[in-house]
Amino acid sequence: MHSTPLLVVDNLLKVYTEGIFRKRILFQLKADFVIEKPTIIGIIGPNGAGKTTLFELISGRNIPTSGKVICHGKNIHKVKYNERRLLAIHHYNPNQFRRYKKPLPNFLLEPAGNSNRLIHLFDEFNTEEGFTGLLLNHFSKLRRQGHLVFFCIHPTKPFDLEIMRKICERYIFVHEGALMQMPNFETLLKDERVRDYLGDLVEGVK
Repeated sequence: MHSTPLLVVDNLLKVYTEGIFRKRILFQLKADFVIEKPTIIGIIGPNGAGKTTLFELISGRNIPTSGKVICHGKNIHKVKYNERRLLAIHHYNPNQFRRYKKPLPNFLLEPAGNSNRLIHLFDEFNTEEGFTGLLLNHFSKLRRQGHLVFFCIHPTKPFDLEIMRKICERYIFVHEGALMQMPNFETLLKDERVRDYLGDLVEGVK
């Protein structure tokens, strides 16, 4: 057991609003959880549920409205922008890239320090690319080396769910900005909100 948790997401809140004088909430994401040790976590949820926003906040690319993200004992939003990937790396499709304002100049922020463990956030993993086996082996290797892996996928066929069951140890379902943690695959598939999201795919899982 690590003396310091690999990841602490502490009362994290991101709110998007519109309007100046009478602001209206367009979307909000809430997250609060702790990951103590190396593991592989599968994440699913509808488009627009907040999965990519969560990854952006954990990796320090997006700024929270409140709360904090502690990676290996470091508040990632207080670390120099060019060193945040030493703590958490967001692997994403270039089409997903979004730019954000940097509220503080880099020289006012802290160095990341030495980190021999990384948090890897694999966003919108594609099982059609032909190298699924190699990448899943890579996930397992990272976990054995003491890393934390988040694996986000949009299931479109039973095979996708079988991959999640095989490789992941914990699960998170994201729905309308809320995170629901599931301890195992069976619990995930029993949740009515998950079954509504997956539809007929559930019946194809053995």
